[in-house]
Amino acid sequence: MGAWWEARRDHIQPSEFVLSQSGRVMFSTYSNSPVGRMDPEETLTLLKFLNAQRAKS
Repeated sequence: MGAWWEARRDHIQPSEFVLSQSGRVMFSTYSNSPVGRMDPEETLTLLKFLNAQRAKS
């Protein structure tokens, strides 16, 4: 996946993915702090926008 393993604290840092119905990665984030993580409301807004754009075409 390419996620970052932090050996000092012995854990993997957060990795988030938005997948299409076919399983293709549409968006991803890799973070070692709270900054840069997906916000649920913003992610839902983005997905609604993408679905609306898809419906238009």
